[in-house]
Amino acid sequence: MDRIFHTPEGVRDIINEECARKKILQNTIAEVFHRYGYMDIETPSFEYFEVFSREVGTIPSRDLYKFFDREGNTLALRPDFTPSVSRACAVSYEPDEKPVSLCYTGNTFINASGLQGRLKETTQMGVEHIGEDSAESDAEILAMVVESLLAAGLKEFQVSVGEVNYFKSLIHSSGISAETEMRLRELVSQKNEFGVEELVKEQNIPEKVAGAFVSLPQLFGSVEILERAASLTEDPGALNALTRLGEIYEILKIYGYEKYVSFDLAMLSKYQYYTGIIFQAYTYGTGEPVVKGGRYNELMKHFGKPAASIGFAIVIDSLMAAFQRQKIELPVPPAAEEILYHKDEREEAVLKAQKLRKEGKAVRLVLIKEESE
Repeated sequence: MDRIFHTPEGVRDIINEECARKKILQNTIAEVFHRYGYMDIETPSFEYFEVFSREVGTIPSRDLYKFFDREGNTLALRPDFTPSVSRACAVSYEPDEKPVSLCYTGNTFINASGLQGRLKETTQMGVEHIGEDSAESDAEILAMVVESLLAAGLKEFQVSVGEVNYFKSLIHSSGISAETEMRLRELVSQKNEFGVEELVKEQNIPEKVAGAFVSLPQLFGSVEILERAASLTEDPGALNALTRLGEIYEILKIYGYEKYVSFDLAMLSKYQYYTGIIFQAYTYGTGEPVVKGGRYNELMKHFGKPAASIGFAIVIDSLMAAFQRQKIELPVPPAAEEILYHKDEREEAVLKAQKLRKEGKAVRLVLIKEESE
């Protein structure tokens, strides 16, 4: 029976000042979302399994928490908000008539093994902008990422931006099999230049395309990387992807946030639904990204209402861990004032406490135990 007093592996209690700081942090970030005109949405903690199925392109089925309802339907705890919000948008909005901007706060659940101390339940805050495909909407999303992290109190961070269409266009030009593509995707993501070179040699790939693949692990850094990437290919799709990144960067300069952005064309997400820019925000003190996001123009088709979309999620737990390691103090609400009273002073104490509470002050009533009790 001792185990009932401990949380299962991968989850934990959040109490006292840590919990208070987390709530304040969430409110601060939510204010940024609302200033950009995003509306709150709440989706269920679990959905029909099909919402997160392989066809959607989210995490592998084995990493989902799955269970059955009384009718025998397979359900799953959400591992990711994007499919849930997309489903809700398809049901309740018409993004083809007017873009929809939604924001959320909630927990996600991933039942993966070997997480090396990472949590299986995490709190995420994020936005989804549905019904618009433009460099302007891409840039605004990145600006929101930067502004959210700055408002939270983070000072040193970098938003790394990739473009999956660059890689996909090279794949199309190469003619390699889907199996080989998956192997290559993994090697590129790991920035394993030697592994990429060896794999490419085994394939019958045009020389210029092969050279671009081998160079991919090195294509990260400042905006100048885009020019180098353009020199490696003549594929129209790849070049269009780079042009889009360049335009996004120019718009970010208007926001004044370009210094927080770098580029990484070897960035390839495990989520298969991304179709354009993808990005992750990093800071020191945590090996995991504190923000993940990208464009997913094909996902809404799965829910019967095609619409271009882009969004991001802030992993609140990772962000708080970074604050702790960087010794950045998050604000904490002032401690409640205590009013100590004896039973015969009950009415006076309650009235005084209520008066102070109506003035917006935190007050805790503490009954003094009598010696005879």
